[in-house]
Amino acid sequence: MTDVIKDLSELRLSYQRAELHENQVATQPHTQFLTWFNAALACNLHEPYAMYVATASKTGVPHVRTLLLRGATEQGYDFYSNYDSLKGQDLAENPQVQLLFYWAELEQQIRISGRIEKISLEESTDYYQKRPRDSQIAAHVSTPQSGVIASREALQQRFDAAFSQYQDIEKLPKPEFWGGYRLIPDYYEFWQGRPNRLHDRIIYEKRSNDWVIERLMP
Repeated sequence: MTDVIKDLSELRLSYQRAELHENQVATQPHTQFLTWFNAALACNLHEPYAMYVATASKTGVPHVRTLLLRGATEQGYDFYSNYDSLKGQDLAENPQVQLLFYWAELEQQIRISGRIEKISLEESTDYYQKRPRDSQIAAHVSTPQSGVIASREALQQRFDAAFSQYQDIEKLPKPEFWGGYRLIPDYYEFWQGRPNRLHDRIIYEKRSNDWVIERLMP
């Protein structure tokens, strides 16, 4: 097999699009998040609400995956999952989590760290009922999430059986093992790519109930 890439050190970009200064950012981190997030939406990026969610087990084994942001307020950032999944196990053992948004077209990245709490049953049920019906059914059959299944055909058979089971039920019940999580933030980092790898990194850190803004070395 011929090597297509022989030297990865030759692959690099010079970031030129924008800059970020302390006197440009909002005093509150969620306001700054909304400024960047709404700009990403306005640019019609592909799923700018997609984010990497990093968790760790009680022994410190890390796991990261891509999920979709489904709520964003000053109180926290919401996503939904199977409580019995690997991420659910991690979150039960170690509630410290980090989110990462990366928008390559804007040369921007946001990291948000904090602790996780489950959102209320009412909120989880309300969101579940707003999902497409096929997604609701998939939540019922994809359990235990991350468990081994024999084949794609076996998974489809489970879906088809559930589809028939629920076809006469107008409003599907939310599975007990499925619901929402909310990250309560205590740290943000806003990263703007700059030339010569002298990137702008502005952080907000919660200290004594106040947000402190600082610049980090690239």
